[in-house]
Amino acid sequence: MITVLIADDHPVVRDGLRGTFAGADDISVVGEAGNGHEAVEAAIRLDADVVLMDLRMPEMSGVEAITALRTRAPHIRVLVLTTFDDENDVLPAVEAGATGYLLKDAAPEELLRATRAVRRGESVLAPTAASQLMGRVRRPVSPGLSGRELEVLRLVADGASNRVAASRLFISEASVKTHLQHIYDKLGSRDRASAVAEAYRRGLLR
Repeated sequence: MITVLIADDHPVVRDGLRGTFAGADDISVVGEAGNGHEAVEAAIRLDADVVLMDLRMPEMSGVEAITALRTRAPHIRVLVLTTFDDENDVLPAVEAGATGYLLKDAAPEELLRATRAVRRGESVLAPTAASQLMGRVRRPVSPGLSGRELEVLRLVADGASNRVAASRLFISEASVKTHLQHIYDKLGSRDRASAVAEAYRRGLLR
């Protein structure tokens, strides 16, 4: 019997997923969680085989929860089930340790197959998620960050605002904004948070 924990902050989604698994003789839903923190604690307490993990949840995001589970209970598999298939969602989830990545529009039969495959340790990716990963692999290496851009990024990672960063570096706020835009372009990021995450992933920040 495969034991599953459903982690999603929408009760109606959890109810629907529980109904999907109700007809499977070899899968049992042993618990639910409404945020990432609850998901980690419940998965470990119940020793679930597979956690069905949403990405956008309060208190602790899905990626943070996946990372915590990989550290505390690496035997527990995670199947991401989300509405988001952007590169900035897919890559962090897979890198954090997710074994599978499906979208919420997947057919019930596909979800059941994916749950069984993930339990066996097999990778499962929605077509759009796979395309994002292939796109990253095929993308030419972007130019490195300049010394000033790294200084700006380090301050941003420490939580500094544009005004604070400008003051500490003795430059204008407009210059900080320009440096940030160059950073976004080089790292393929869309905002401060994703730029910092990508910089850590590449080893530019420690």
